[in-house]
Amino acid sequence: MTTFHFEIATPERVVYSDDVESVTVPTVDGEITVLAHHLPLVTVLKAGELVIKKGNDVHPYAIGGGFLEMDGTKLTVLADTTEHISEIDEQRADEARKRAEELKGKAANDVEYAKISAKLERDLNRLRIVRKYRHRGHQGITQEGIRKE
Repeated sequence: MTTFHFEIATPERVVYSDDVESVTVPTVDGEITVLAHHLPLVTVLKAGELVIKKGNDVHPYAIGGGFLEMDGTKLTVLADTTEHISEIDEQRADEARKRAEELKGKAANDVEYAKISAKLERDLNRLRIVRKYRHRGHQGITQEGIRKE
């Protein structure tokens, strides 16, 4: 399969940079999969699961929203937050979700409520993704990827 260059960057670091076969991302208009020679595209991403496929490996990430740009030869994701599922501590993510749910009921105004709601959405996303892979028997998840079955 034909490959193209893909890069994920956050304000803190470049998270991933390599040639890949496909990338599936959650956009505000729905999930899309980008392949080599995709038409140029700029779109807004929402919190969700980003999946990179390279050879027989699958690399799942939790992203917290951002932007995607495909120029025809290179795909770039500028994400607010990005974590490979091997970096997510399920217990800590669940505790963060519980704290956000408690705070949501105590929000003093609409702005605070919106901020807490966005954080809750990111925490729920992280939990959903880590549970999806770890509870399917993928206990040894590494940054090198999960082998397709």
